[in-house]
Amino acid sequence: MSEKSIWRRLLLVVLALVAVLMVDVDEAHAEYGDIVMNNYSDAAGMRPAIFPHWFHRVRFRCKVCHADLGFKFKAGGNEINMVKIIDGQFCGACHNGELAWSVENCNLCHSAKPGTPTQVHESTIQKLAPAALQKK
Repeated sequence: MSEKSIWRRLLLVVLALVAVLMVDVDEAHAEYGDIVMNNYSDAAGMRPAIFPHWFHRVRFRCKVCHADLGFKFKAGGNEINMVKIIDGQFCGACHNGELAWSVENCNLCHSAKPGTPTQVHESTIQKLAPAALQKK
């Protein structure tokens, strides 16, 4: 690889980084942080569940979960419990032992620290936005 080619690639990487950093946070249309679900876990003596949104988003379009499976676009906005999951609703539509691991693998999902509230955690907005935007 020539020195000119290396500099050209480096310039492209720098321009891509500048473009990413210049994106207006208010115009973001997707949020890819982990979703911590703790509507029932602490009360049931389980660790809160963590839904890795980005891991799923790179494999599926938004409509798969938010239209086809009925997930609301709000952390804590769904009445998800293990009975519904075992019955094939919400996460259970895929986590059935055939498409993805089944509910017997509790610790794969229930891995948050006890007491962690339901929230979008470690999200792009939390990491990049000024504190004033986070409190909207």
